[in-house]
Amino acid sequence: MDYVHVPELAPTQDILDEYRKNKGDWGVYEQKFLELMRNREIETKLNPALISDSCLLCSEDKPDHCHRRLVAEYLESHWGDVEVSHIV
Repeated sequence: MDYVHVPELAPTQDILDEYRKNKGDWGVYEQKFLELMRNREIETKLNPALISDSCLLCSEDKPDHCHRRLVAEYLESHWGDVEVSHIV
């Protein structure tokens, strides 16, 4: 499997810092990151073939507080045909 870096699927540094370094609220992080993905319109700019049969990587070990889950759920809500399996 090849590695493809897609910065549009990552939170901005200030969103990440507010949550991690400043012990921010997950709900606020989630809201800001979802808004960022909406503003970036990732569902129109990302080719579904790019992530078909792929794996999203994140430093979090569980999906409940992880940006990869938010990305997967966001794309699933826009594309409809996205199967998500969390490896824990």
